[in-house]
Amino acid sequence: MKKNKILSISECTNFKKKVSLYGIHLTLFLMPKNILIIGACGQIGTELTLALRKKYGSEHVIASDIREGNDDLMQSGPFEILDATNYDTLEEVIAYYDICEVYLMAAMLSATAEKFPMRAWNLNMNTLFNVLNLAKEKKINKIFWPSSIAVFGPNTPKEDTPQNTIMEPSTVYGISKQSGERWCEYYFNKFNVDVRSIRYPGLISWKTMPGGGTTDYAIEIYHKALSDGSYTCFLGEETKLPMMFMDDAIRATLQIMEAPEKDIKVRSSYNLAGMSFTPKEMAENIKAVMPSFKIEYAPDFRQDIADSWPSSIDDTPAKDDWGWKSEFNLEKTTEEMLGNLG
Repeated sequence: MKKNKILSISECTNFKKKVSLYGIHLTLFLMPKNILIIGACGQIGTELTLALRKKYGSEHVIASDIREGNDDLMQSGPFEILDATNYDTLEEVIAYYDICEVYLMAAMLSATAEKFPMRAWNLNMNTLFNVLNLAKEKKINKIFWPSSIAVFGPNTPKEDTPQNTIMEPSTVYGISKQSGERWCEYYFNKFNVDVRSIRYPGLISWKTMPGGGTTDYAIEIYHKALSDGSYTCFLGEETKLPMMFMDDAIRATLQIMEAPEKDIKVRSSYNLAGMSFTPKEMAENIKAVMPSFKIEYAPDFRQDIADSWPSSIDDTPAKDDWGWKSEFNLEKTTEEMLGNLG
């Protein structure tokens, strides 16, 4: 393990202390806190790590993954090579850095998981159990674990999918996420583990490349529009799915983790909505900026996955409980993607 110099908090469990002053009890928040990102080199993890380092200071946010990340990530603060399926190694890193909060972003995504189901189950579930058990043992104070719209299935209401509804996921990824939600709620109810989660829709970013998800066409299309002037989409033109620009997703993640514990009333995972559109609508949006852009459609095995997911999401509980509100629509997303990739 690399000996990265950071300002540690000697007793993480005393992050929140009750102190008495003239007979009045106040809550003292000791800052800064030390945070571990597991899966920091992935699509979400990279941008989340940089956002957390900007907010809390680079030396207090420890990035980790099974491989090194891009230059921006590696040069911005401490990094550890870490296999989070190994409980002992994970526990050692958490103890060494006096970690208070863990963001568990490591996962095998939908399309890749269908090719390697047992590997996906092992990665997606064992890492979660390791982190939950460390929190149960009071080795860490708070956990963020991401779920996904993949928890829903073909019998789920397609439009304005509610927080509580029929799920029945039909993919390995979705099964692991639904199982993870149940375990998160169980550990909260049985052991008072402060674990928080949101169901991400498809995410769009210009900073990182696609990571093997079914909604990744919404990233590839911008790259191909600029490099080739055309794109062949692996989903059908009328496949409407919930999507979100990455800046909104990062903001939601920070917001739910900063919310007072009493405001987090859903301990499985919160629905989160941004925008919904079809590949055809996205292509037309690009054509408004690049009139010569052309698109063709050649649906593959990912079409069946997409067909089992909702078209739009009702995220009323997230809005009511901790004030969530999206900022990006399709037009603003296209402007950001083409402007930054061009």
